Amino acid sequence: MFRSYTCGELRSANINEEVTLAGWIQKSRDKGFMIWVDLRDRYGITQLIFDEERTPKDVFNQAKELGREYVVQIKGTVIERESKNNNIPTGEIEVLVSDIKVLNEADTPPFTIEDQTDGGEDLRMKYRYLDIRRNPVKNKLIFRHQVAMQVRNYLSNEGFIEVETPYLIKSTPEGARDFVVPSRMNVGQFYALPQSPQTFKQLLMVGGMDKYFQIVKCFRDEDLRADRQPEFTQIDCEMAFVEQEDILTIFEGLTRYILKEVKGVELAQFPRMTYADAMRKYGNDKPDIRFGMEFGELNSVAQHKDFNVFNTAELVVGIAVPGGASYTRKEIDKLIDWVKRPQVGAKGMVYVKCNEDGTFKSSVDKFYDQEDLAKWAEATGAKAGDLICVLSGNINETRAQLSALRMELAERLGLRNPEEFAPLWVVDFPLLEWDADTERYHAMHHPFTSPKLEDVELLNSNPGEARANAYDLVLNGNEIGGGSIRIFDQELQSKMFSLLGFTKEEAEAQFGFLMNAFKYGAPPHGGIAFGFDRLVAILGGQETIRDYIAFPKNNAGRDVMIDAPAPIDDDQLKELCLKLDV
Repeated sequence: MFRSYTCGELRSANINEEVTLAGWIQKSRDKGFMIWVDLRDRYGITQLIFDEERTPKDVFNQAKELGREYVVQIKGTVIERESKNNNIPTGEIEVLVSDIKVLNEADTPPFTIEDQTDGGEDLRMKYRYLDIRRNPVKNKLIFRHQVAMQVRNYLSNEGFIEVETPYLIKSTPEGARDFVVPSRMNVGQFYALPQSPQTFKQLLMVGGMDKYFQIVKCFRDEDLRADRQPEFTQIDCEMAFVEQEDILTIFEGLTRYILKEVKGVELAQFPRMTYADAMRKYGNDKPDIRFGMEFGELNSVAQHKDFNVFNTAELVVGIAVPGGASYTRKEIDKLIDWVKRPQVGAKGMVYVKCNEDGTFKSSVDKFYDQEDLAKWAEATGAKAGDLICVLSGNINETRAQLSALRMELAERLGLRNPEEFAPLWVVDFPLLEWDADTERYHAMHHPFTSPKLEDVELLNSNPGEARANAYDLVLNGNEIGGGSIRIFDQELQSKMFSLLGFTKEEAEAQFGFLMNAFKYGAPPHGGIAFGFDRLVAILGGQETIRDYIAFPKNNAGRDVMIDAPAPIDDDQLKELCLKLDV
């Protein structure tokens, strides 16, 4: 054996035992007559001691030559440590080394392999295999494993069967861009990597599997963000003979179970909110409800004076910032500059200070009196000591701008506690979105989402008003899961394809396999997919997913460690009948 114990196992109960350990040299301290070495593996650190009097001379001399990150095997005796370290589990003991074998020497690493490293992000991504040795990254990957195990435990106990679906599939025009894979055996034809296993899980329901799940890799060729990678992992699920309530109940249960088992947190309620209410109250469809600052619409109390900025706006809307009346003019000006940045896009901001004495001071005192401003305070829920921030303009743009400001202020005010968890179901999404550029409808979720039964008739008269039988699970302002009840009727599915602009021939070419399957008895079914990377990061107290992925891509979609993507040689291109024209 290379080791009889790991470097995190030994305790005072092991004193006087002969042990064998193996691992990496974390650091060494040479006092001339005595050398201490920290030996590290995945499980922890054990201090080794080389004593000039008690250690064989050749072993002692070897110890003097050890460098950081050398891989070694040692044998020795567990002894009581004179200067105990209560910060590590093995801090009461050390190992008096009698023999050492260098298994592999190591170059000096490009950054320190410690919790607080001197390596920048780009450098650590290039040497990711070294970064993984550090506790902050290692522990995040272990945490990811723990969450995955709890997901599998819960779903298996609920009767779900894990089924693998193909990675080489057919490209479809809906959704984000596909990654495509040329086929050598089928010249001029291409596979696509799946953006999700959507149609396959529906076919599994036709196949009678009843409850399916998969922790699965998916791929989207789109711009990246902190919470998005070109390849990502989903908890993909589907159930037969269910209605929306059945799915919400099961996956509330999953979320509760994971939070209890992994974080020790008990969740009481999963409130529900319609898409329309989420947009009206928070300006987006994934609101963070850990804090207030709900929108107050001010059209009725702000568009009766000679302030044309408000009078010509579709929407005048504000939020009350707790304690914001204490902000200086300079601090408020910085907020105005913040909302005017291109990333937000507001043209300006009106503000009202709600003074402790019950009076108001605003940037538009010329147009509005104290009675007017009191109505603004009532509409936004502002109290004495608060600051009202008001934006105006086009409805959708203004809501998005104020939503961004709300989240920024919450961050500054410390209202987004990562150890507090506030779930929310958002329901009743629009079924379709009108795209002015293409002059046609697009599916807000995907083409297989069923309209709510009471809205089916609207598909013939006013399709833009139809609501989807769809739902998103939001946690702390992040969408962690989304799904829908699916269309299982061939005629309704054909109608949906028609509304989305598919000809019968196009629908047959793209989705004929699914439509044919429906002819042989498709059950009512629905499902959901959780963004596993994002879920793990939020449970870990962060919103950036990169550190929870073993080998992530950078913001340009590149793997800087293996230098991918990369060109392929001319012979490969020729074999695939491809020609580059760049």
